[in-house]
Formats: sequence, C-alpha cells, structure tokens
Amino acid sequence: MLHDVSLEIRNGEVVAVIGPSGSGKTTLLRCIDLLEEFEQGEIRIDGEAVGYRVEPRGRRVRRPERELAAARSQIGIVFQSFNLFPHMKVLRNVIVAPVRVKGEARAEVEARARELLARVGLADKLDAYPAALSNGQQQRVAIARALAMRPKLMLFDEVTSALDPELVGEVLEVIRQLAAAGMTMLIVTHEMQFARDVAHRIVFMDSGSIIEEGPPDQIFEKPTSERLRNFLRRYHRAYVI
Repeated sequence: MLHDVSLEIRNGEVVAVIGPSGSGKTTLLRCIDLLEEFEQGEIRIDGEAVGYRVEPRGRRVRRPERELAAARSQIGIVFQSFNLFPHMKVLRNVIVAPVRVKGEARAEVEARARELLARVGLADKLDAYPAALSNGQQQRVAIARALAMRPKLMLFDEVTSALDPELVGEVLEVIRQLAAAGMTMLIVTHEMQFARDVAHRIVFMDSGSIIEEGPPDQIFEKPTSERLRNFLRRYHRAYVI
C-alpha cells in the first residue's frame, strides 16, 4: 500500500527507485500503468490525468476502458518475467501489440521492430521462438516489444532479478543506451551501482512511502535519513556510511 506518494518525472529524466522488498516499488509502477487501483490522488502524463477523472464536486470516476487502453499505450513496462508469447516468433512478439492495439500498418511496425531488435542486439533472432533464447535475450525482446509501442514513459521493474549474473550486464547495457538516447524512464532496481551510474535522480522507498530522493551522489554519499543509511549498509555493503 502506498501513502502520500508524490513524484514528478521530467521529460528525458531517468529516475531509479530503490528500497527493501515490500516497500511499494512495484505497486508504484503498477499504479502508473493502471494495473493497480488507487483510491486517492491522480497520475498525469503530459499534464493529462489518466485512469480517473475528477468531477466538479470532487468525485473520482474511472475512465472508460477505451481511454484506459489509450493511456496504457503511452507507457511501456517491462517486468521481472519476460511474458513473451511462446507460440510466436520474436518478430511477431514485438509487432503484435502496435498492430492489434493501436491499429498501425503491419509493414510500418515490422520495419520499426527490426530496427529495435537490432538496437538490442537481436537482429539475427527474428525467426526464433522464445524457448530458443537465453533469459537475457528474452528480456531484451521484452524491452524491444515495449519500445515498439513508442511510449512516452518506460517503466522497468527489477528486470535483471530473474537473470543469471552473467546475463545481467547485457540487459543493463540496453537500458544505459536508452538513457543516453533521452528516453524517460522509471527504474525499480537492486543494482545500486547501475542506479548510481544511469539515473539523474534516486528515490528511496520504505513502507509504501518515499523517504528520501535526490541526485545519486547525495543519496549514496550523504543520506539524511537513518532508514536510508541502514538500507545502504544492509543491502549494499559497498556503501558503508
């Protein structure tokens, strides 16, 4: 459960969310992507409220499913699990949503998908089924699939947690490239050094609330809260303050 969470992400900004398990990090992403109901407050993309509208007397009304689907199409989300369609080849996995959900022309989407798969280093895997790929390759397909929708915001939920250590780097490198290209991203991660390297801002959550946020150097070198100091000592011993 989240409590009084207020967070603004600027266009082109990369924000990393850290914190102990159960602190509300995944719930935050699911609320943004409208996969989780929220009882108060609002979420805005480019100034437009999504999920609910507030009537003049303050009553919150859930928007119609058609509007919810349109809002979700502006947000790309990649989870720990890859969620690829096992019966579809890689290329089809990437193109199916833009064609079916957004009604885009197949030829145009396929060209974009080929470019994205090349961008994540999988140009030679277009005709492979997910079962023939490593976990790291499947996660990169999942990233390409999310990008194929041309989202305004990308959400990453601990995307390396299900990977073997030797595969983590290849997925993180893709995210680094997206950051360098100016993609707006909110990244939930336990990879502290990666968060420090790639994020413009770090958000520390605990017990459903944002406890502290700031530039990476401030968060890791000069935390102001005891809860964050304890977290850094316990969860990442390289940062002993």
